[in-house]
Amino acid sequence: MKLTCSKSGVACVIKIEDRMDAQSGPDLEKECHRLIQEGEKLIVIDLESLRYISSAGLRSLLVVGQRLKEAGGSLRVCCLVGIVKQVFTAAGFASIFPVFDSVEAAVK
Repeated sequence: MKLTCSKSGVACVIKIEDRMDAQSGPDLEKECHRLIQEGEKLIVIDLESLRYISSAGLRSLLVVGQRLKEAGGSLRVCCLVGIVKQVFTAAGFASIFPVFDSVEAAVK
């Protein structure tokens, strides 16, 4: 998994590439924990380049979302495609996190 962080307005955008599973999910958790400690309140997860997500990867999103909520922030997800979109929707995550079609829409 490759993580790329950038700033867009008040949001921190994290682009995730390749796979998110039991081995790589903790990397996302660590990066987001660092950002939350630095005061970030809005994190947007861009999944356009993610090709696979396991249940452990979904769990990592839950952990990050909970940490942000406890810190008074929120997690948004955008650019779901293919099998990742199917898994995300089937697992009911579209009702847990706000889902947007683009980074721009998620940041607004």
